[in-house]
Amino acid sequence: MKIVVDAMGGDNAPMEIVKGAVRAVEELDTDVILVGVGEEILRCIQSLGMSNLPKGIEIAHTSQVISMEDEPTSILREKRESSMAVGLDLIKDGTGDALVSAGSTGALLSGATLILKRIRGIRRAALAPVLPTEDGGGCIVIDCGANVENTVEYLTQFAFMGAAYAKSVFGRDNARVALLNIGTESTKGDPLHKEAYAALTELDEKKAINFVGNIEARDVLFGAADVIVTDGWSGNVMLKGIEGAGVFMTNALKATFRKNLRTKLAAAIMKKDLYAMRSKLDYSEIGGSILLGVAKPVVKAHGASNANAIKNAIGQAAKAVRGGLVSEITSYLGDLK
Repeated sequence: MKIVVDAMGGDNAPMEIVKGAVRAVEELDTDVILVGVGEEILRCIQSLGMSNLPKGIEIAHTSQVISMEDEPTSILREKRESSMAVGLDLIKDGTGDALVSAGSTGALLSGATLILKRIRGIRRAALAPVLPTEDGGGCIVIDCGANVENTVEYLTQFAFMGAAYAKSVFGRDNARVALLNIGTESTKGDPLHKEAYAALTELDEKKAINFVGNIEARDVLFGAADVIVTDGWSGNVMLKGIEGAGVFMTNALKATFRKNLRTKLAAAIMKKDLYAMRSKLDYSEIGGSILLGVAKPVVKAHGASNANAIKNAIGQAAKAVRGGLVSEITSYLGDLK
């Protein structure tokens, strides 16, 4: 298996990207193709104390890089030879099996949709991050920003894609699917969410999906469902709110434990447990958000990804390939017909 990695995408490229790829090859059962400016990648390899490319790593040289300031559609025109575009080409032609990029989200969405194409029958691709939950299992949220305007058909397909992801990658048969809303009652929400509730309920009655009803944002992290279906607007707002709350709580705890000698001693005693709690909230432990609905697995890593996040994103992509994610989504779509 070969995972293609955009070495030039993200705030910490290429050093952290290369470091994460090296760790992935060492620790995970996969090979990596680093796509980017060859000279820069080689310098990073050398700075890690290696005179030659490690076994399991290849370089695909490109001369262009997509920046965060570039228009998303530039991947199809001015930046067709960029590391991201070439990476998508490599998985399209079968040279690689999946792509990981920490670069521009808009460009990656445009490129994946127009270069790889969507799975036949899928109307919109969607971003599906995995959020930590109290029980440790995590939950899939789909969509978190790829689609601001939605229809009932989109939300229904998000439910099926999320359930397929839960089954193929996390081994959760009959995944519990919930619809993010402002209340748990079936009468809550705007017309779109009321209609989506009715459509998902009908599919549940046909045993096509395990729909458990509406869920409020405050209950998402407590493991009430395996898949949370939401429009991209609401999902992104919820995700950013959770990220902000996590940073606030972490900073508040740090300030409390640094208050005086007594609290510093308490922090020293609880150090191991505090680190465990922090890692539970750390995005780098998950890797990134997978883009569901395109013909090959694509993982969007956080723009500020460090080596650990990139390594885990590569592992996430590898799991999607091994689990037959695209085939599983195609199989689920049969239940919609």
